[in-house]
Amino acid sequence: MLELTKRIANAEAAEIYDNLTLPYELRMRGRLRTTTETSQDVGLFLDRGPVLRDGDLLQARSGEVIRIRAAEEPVVTARLAAGLPLARLCYHLGNRHVSLAIGEDDQGGWIRFPPDHVLEELAERLGATLVHHSAKFDPEPGAYSKAGQPDNHHGHNHDHAHSH
Repeated sequence: MLELTKRIANAEAAEIYDNLTLPYELRMRGRLRTTTETSQDVGLFLDRGPVLRDGDLLQARSGEVIRIRAAEEPVVTARLAAGLPLARLCYHLGNRHVSLAIGEDDQGGWIRFPPDHVLEELAERLGATLVHHSAKFDPEPGAYSKAGQPDNHHGHNHDHAHSH
């Protein structure tokens, strides 16, 4: 079994030995036993905290480099007009501390999140058109962290009390 213990920052110089495709839920874990695309047994022994992102590289104790791939998984993609409508939906979903992928394509702006009937109803109330499908889910890393790197802050503490 390959023991993946190190995150690699310099991706250009690395020779890729294999790929490891994982859903978002498993890319949040620092400890995991699984198999690569070529059925190689691997174990993750990583620092806790930073989420593995699509394209991140991990190095085994024995030197092999494994590329992380985001798996296709069930998601909901909400589409609506760019600008204030999109910003409003991002705000309201983000205020619920939901992991969101945000992007744009030739059809306009979109927000992607795991299926959840409450969030879906909110998105529709704010004017979004929803599509249930399978896609890679690689959400925004958050303001207090850098993608694939530990953040420089030591916590996320503030009052979440809201008056309604």
